[in-house]
Parts: sequence; C-alpha cells; structure tokens
Amino acid sequence: MLKYTIKKLLLMIPMMLLISVFIFFGIKATGVDPINYLVTPDMAANPALLEALREKYGLNDPIYVQYFRWLGQLLQGNFGTSMVSGSSISSILVNFLPATLLLSSVSLTLAAILGITIGILSAVKQNGIIDYMGRFLAVLGQAMPEFLVGLVLLLVFSIRLGWLPATGRYSAGMSNAFLDGLRHMILPCLAITFSMCSIVMRYSRNAMLDVMNSDYIKMARSKGIPEWKVYLKHGFRNAMRPVVVILVCRISLLFSGSVVIESVFSWPGIGSKMTGAVVSGDYTVVMILALTIAAAVLVASFLLDLISAWLDPRVRLGL
Repeated sequence: MLKYTIKKLLLMIPMMLLISVFIFFGIKATGVDPINYLVTPDMAANPALLEALREKYGLNDPIYVQYFRWLGQLLQGNFGTSMVSGSSISSILVNFLPATLLLSSVSLTLAAILGITIGILSAVKQNGIIDYMGRFLAVLGQAMPEFLVGLVLLLVFSIRLGWLPATGRYSAGMSNAFLDGLRHMILPCLAITFSMCSIVMRYSRNAMLDVMNSDYIKMARSKGIPEWKVYLKHGFRNAMRPVVVILVCRISLLFSGSVVIESVFSWPGIGSKMTGAVVSGDYTVVMILALTIAAAVLVASFLLDLISAWLDPRVRLGL
C-alpha cells in the first residue's frame, strides 16, 4: 500500500505541471489584454504609458519566458500580486479560501448524512412512502442545476419570507457572530447539499438493495439474527463501500460548483473571487485560483485512488 501511495503522489507532480501549462497558455490564448483593465480612457490614449505598463508586468516577453517566470515564482511560494488591487494573491487565498472550505465541508457532511440515511431507509422500506419520496427528491435534485436551486431558495426564504439573509457571510452590527454566520450559511449550504444529496441518496439505495439480495444476507437471516442487526452489521457496512467512493468523487465538484453558488449568494469564497477576477480581467488572480481548484481536484482523485485500493486490493496490484 505504501508503494502504491508513493507512486500516486509522484504522479501528481507532472499532472500539476501539465495543468499549469493548460491554465497559463489557455488564458493567454483568450487574447485578453489586462492592461486595458488597469488604465482609464485618458491613459489608454497614451501609447507610451501603455508600453511602459506592459514592460513593467513583463507582458512584452515571449510567452514561454512569461510561463517559466510564473512557474519559478510558484515554486518559490510567490503567487504574485493582483493586477487590479495590487494586493498579494497569498493574502487573497488566506482571506477567501477558508470560507469556501467551510461551505464545502458542511455541505458534504450534510449531503452524506441525509443522502445515506434516506437512501438506506428507501431500500429497507422499498416501495413505501419513504422510498417514493426519496426517489422523487433524487430525480428532482439531479434535474435542477445548483444555481437554479440557489435562486429558488433565495427568492422564497430571503426575498418573500425574509427569514434568512440573502448575501454575504456576516451582517454589520450583529452581536453574535457565530449565529449570524450560521444564518448566512444556511441557504448556500442547502443549495449545494440538495444536488449532492440526491446523488448520494440514489447510490446508497441501489447499493443497499444489491447487498440485501445477496446470499450472505439470506444466510444471516436463516440463522435467526435480528433484522436490525442484519441491516446494520451485514448490509450497511458492505453497502457503504461504493457510496464512500462517490462522496470522495464529489469533493472535487464542490470547488467547481462553489463558483456558481458563491456568486449567487455573494459568499466571500474563492468562487466569487474567481468570478470577480474574470470580470475585471485580473488574469494573475484567475490563474492562481484556477490552479487551486485543479489542485483540489487532484487531491480528491488521489484520495479516491487510495480508498479504492484499500477497499479492493486488486486495484493497487493493477488487476
């Protein structure tokens, strides 16, 4: 297992390099000139000033020189500065990444608890009211995109009913910061959880049904083992293996999906910051944030490989 883990870790290095190439050259290929976002109309009429700014930011150098300079700075831990605000990109990550991690981790935990619980109950009470409701919610959650769920929640619970705040992470002047932050987090968490929960629910139900129809479950019942113990000890434990794999796969989608949800609710995470950077043409911030999301996807893939190898030894043996 150790050899397999080291092999997967080493494989991540060339993959990150390849991703950095795609990100850098992909953004350059858009033809966006960031200088246009830095100058006023009066300054844009001065070609000498524009040329001086391009020289200052190294935009006149060959593209491969710009890439290796950027890569060298990354390897030294220097993420650069924002071309629009002039602030350090490292400070941007420190300020915005925790909000995304909090939103993603809470949503994943809720989706796992609710999805697995409803999925198992649907399988145990097959063709009952819980099963029908669970399947309806699963279909609805997969049919509706996250941003649409977010807009509906925003319209109903914030605009119409006024129960929860619509945007941001905190409200000014609130004495209890914890409760205030909790109220702001409910709607974006529900939007992400609803879509993710539907997938976990469906996989949990199908996995549990497959397990309950297996021979060893029939054998356990024939021995007179109580039904609840059959479900929990023999059924639940074996049914959770594919569900755990699905949950790990969803980690990477949390970061990519947060770009939309954070924009809808103005949640101060890297998703909303990415959207703002794209709109303002701050390509230095866009590249680092895109690389951060790609790194999260790679880490999730690495964890998935480890869990798959742990659950099935044939994976690490290459069989």
